[in-house]
Amino acid sequence: PILLSNKTIAIVGYGSQGHAHALNLKDSGLKVVVGLYEGSKSIEKAKSAGLEVHPVSKAAEMADLIMILLPDEVQKTVYKNEIEPHLKEGKVLACAHGFNIHFAQIVPPPKVDAIMVAPKGPGHLVRRTYEQGEGVPCLFAVYQDATGQARDRAMAYRSEERRVGKECRSRWS
Repeated sequence: PILLSNKTIAIVGYGSQGHAHALNLKDSGLKVVVGLYEGSKSIEKAKSAGLEVHPVSKAAEMADLIMILLPDEVQKTVYKNEIEPHLKEGKVLACAHGFNIHFAQIVPPPKVDAIMVAPKGPGHLVRRTYEQGEGVPCLFAVYQDATGQARDRAMAYRSEERRVGKECRSRWS
């Protein structure tokens, strides 16, 4: 969809979900950067998969849409220190699990869209089904609609991931 054409998507984290999201979006023709901390073991994995890798702060600065795919327990710190300073008007903050936003560990500024796109399967399954031309069901939700396009942006993200959200349903967990 046009909403993500010519946009940069930052995938923060390159674990189970991060690698699947990054590779699926890249293979769908979108510009993807991966945000990782210095010294991460995943830097070489992401680079060898043909992905552009930057420190989280730089990736967040570059991105139009920032998808946080880190363990819940580190999200608040990474968000406050590396992501929040780069949330300018019109950007999209995304997650695949609503815990940190629901419990106000992450509070998006009012000028950004805040969405969730959550595939209901482990990353290796999300990736494998994408490569097979299929997908896993997912949930999506809009926490904050600053632009009037948050729902459409959530649907565009899961659509560009192709089939990740074949049976996407709206629900903020």
